[in-house]
Parts: sequence; C-alpha cells; structure tokens
Amino acid sequence: MKQLFLICLFGYSLLFASNIQLIKKENPDSNTTLLVIGGIHGNEPGGYFAASLLATHYQITSKNLWIIPNLNQESILRNERGIHGDMNRKFSFIKPNDQDKKIVDEIKQIILSPNVSLVVNLHDGHGFYRKENKGSIFNPNAWGQTCVIDQCQLKQNQTFGNLNDIAVNVKKNINQRLLAKHHKFDVKNTKTKYEDEAMQLSLTYFAVTHNKPAFAIETSKNLSSLAQKVFYQLLAIEEYMKIMGIKYSRDFELNEKEITKVLRNYGTLSINGNFFLDLNNIKKILRFIPIKSKSNDFSFSHSLGKIKESKGVYEVYIGNNLVTKLKPQYFEICPKSPENFAVEIDGKLFSIKKASKFFVSDDFKVLSIKGYRVNVIGFSSKNTEDESNITIRKDDMNKFYSIDQDNRVYRIEFYKKDEFCAMILVQFK
Repeated sequence: MKQLFLICLFGYSLLFASNIQLIKKENPDSNTTLLVIGGIHGNEPGGYFAASLLATHYQITSKNLWIIPNLNQESILRNERGIHGDMNRKFSFIKPNDQDKKIVDEIKQIILSPNVSLVVNLHDGHGFYRKENKGSIFNPNAWGQTCVIDQCQLKQNQTFGNLNDIAVNVKKNINQRLLAKHHKFDVKNTKTKYEDEAMQLSLTYFAVTHNKPAFAIETSKNLSSLAQKVFYQLLAIEEYMKIMGIKYSRDFELNEKEITKVLRNYGTLSINGNFFLDLNNIKKILRFIPIKSKSNDFSFSHSLGKIKESKGVYEVYIGNNLVTKLKPQYFEICPKSPENFAVEIDGKLFSIKKASKFFVSDDFKVLSIKGYRVNVIGFSSKNTEDESNITIRKDDMNKFYSIDQDNRVYRIEFYKKDEFCAMILVQFK
C-alpha cells in the first residue's frame, strides 16, 4: 500500500492543495478510485463526519479511495449552509471575485482527474423522501434518505455509467439494515437536464456532464442523532466500494452505539511539534498556552480539526464543534530541544518523549537537565523556579491548572532561559 505519514493519522497520503484537504488511500493493484466528498454544505454534519471516519478508521486493501472530508471548511466552522452562498450552485458558472472560486476550481480539477472513477457527494437533507405525499416531512419534495442521481445513464459502455441500476442496488442493501422502518431509502432522480435548473449548477451534474459517474447520498436531518446519519452514510459508501471492487476494513463495528463512541474521540492537537493536547474531555478554556506570537503550526490527528483565531484567542474546532479555547502566552521557541526527558514514575525511571503523555499512580519526579528548567503547571514550589528533582503527587496539584475536566492531566513545561522548549503531559490514574 502506498503510504505517506504526514500527520498523526495512519495508512494514507494526505495532500493539501492550496484550499482543499485531499486524503488518498491507494494501492498499486488498480487505478479504480472512489472520490468521497463531505462538507460542501457546512450545516450537514452527517456528511462530513462520515467522511472523517472514512479517513481515520478505514483501511483500503485493494483499489483506491480519495476523501475530501471538509470541502467548505469555513462554513462548517459556523454551522451554516454556505457563508458565501450555496457552494453547490456554483459549478456551472462562478464569478471571478466569488470567495468560493478557488475551492470550486480545485474540486473540479480533482473530479476530472483520470484516476477518479466514481464520485459520491455527502449531504443531510430535509425530511424523508416519499414518491407520494404522506405529510409535512414524508413527501416528494423531501431529500432525506435518498440516493440521488441526475439521470439514469451515462454514455453506453461507460464503467459505472448505469447510474439508476447502481443507485437501486445501493438503496436496496441499505434498506436491509434500517434502524427504524421509516428510515427507508429510495432513489431520487432529479432528471436535472430537463426538470431541475438548480441542480444544473451542482457538483454531481458537473461530474456527469463530463462523463464521470456521480451520486449524492442524503441522510435525513430529521434523524434523531448524528450517529444515525453517519451510520447510513457509511452504509451507502461501503455499498459503493463493494460495487467498485474496493476492499476495506474498519476498526469499529458499524452500528449506532459504536459510531457514537468513535464520534466522541476528538484526537489530539500538536502545536509547533513540541507539545500536544489531548482534545478528549478537555476543559472549555486553557490559559497560558506557550506559543509563538505568529506562524504557529497546528496539526490535528482528526481530519476535521481546525483553529480559528478570534480576538487573540485560539478556538479549537472539530467539525462544527467548538472543543476548547486556548489563551496564549507568547514565548520565543528554543531552536533545539531535548527529544526525551528522564522521569521517575512510581519509583521507576523512564525516558519520556517530548510532546507525549505518561501515566502515574502515586507520584513522579522529573530529573534535572543541565541548562534547562522545569515548570510543572499547577504545582507551586516556594523555594525554586526549577521544579526538577521534586517528588510530586496528585494532591500537590492545583486543579485549576489541569487540562481535563476530571482534573487528572497536567502540563510539564521545559525552558531554556526565557525560551520555551517542550512540553509533556502527566495523567494521574
């Protein structure tokens, strides 16, 4: 398998065009490639969280999968359909000064790549589609729980060009695993060329007019949980992979309970490569975070991670969820820092790598390093600025300075004179 390890995620190459995060999971056995796009609408989290799980929890063992989990990232942060208008209505014509133009131009190039064999665009739609009117949310105008096609067929002999047959097969197999009877899927053919002027401006219609098989999956906004939306999105994507002969494995069971657990894992944030934060169960505000005054490098293990700076505070997002706020304390950064630190943990000596976490039951002691001083955030030493060679227990820590809501995780920072060098985390069991 072709692998490029560029971030704290595994098993794929991660490429950033100037505006788009494109994740490639590739194998040398075939050029057949499924392109999955999430987040064209920022208020449809079922789509972009499903794409994110596809990026981080699936291994592709045959053929290829490309994933764009967060196409319209700024709109995702604000949980709005499109802060510069509907991005999915800009694929026929877009004004030169439109703020979405760079993204739209780039995704067009990706769609038209010779490697791309089939495109799936992920959405959450209103209600539950029914061919007959059965109420305010069960009717022909609803979009939820549909496999959407623009037309029945591409040109004759086009691989995967029988759009209707593929969509019927996908919806039939999804309907064998419904969480509730009224969740059933159907095929919605918009007959775009002749009957739907709005859809003529869409991403999928752009694809099919360039002879690229393309589908949309719409899970219902009226489903009771994000996990249910993601469940159906992943069911559909797996069906497309099976049709294309893409072999895969995942590290969780595909059910609502397991998806709920996986969605709660926000992963980690690394800053400037010299310290990291565990974003799970993190406090809503962290103060005195040592960073540079500008040009900081924020790297997430979660594909939907994003930093937004607001009035001198760094807001940390996973998708549309504001996870925490970082209030900075600006420092010059050491040009060189030790890669490992000697720590005595519960009476035993260990070498702890910078930007990592260790666990302690009773007590710990950071051994001194010549030329460096230690600052254990939350521990108060009356007699020295350097807190190395001091045995510290959980009861010695001020809970106000913990980084987690359970008051068990604390920062240990290393300085050389007035320069910040590195940080490790200690977690009390």
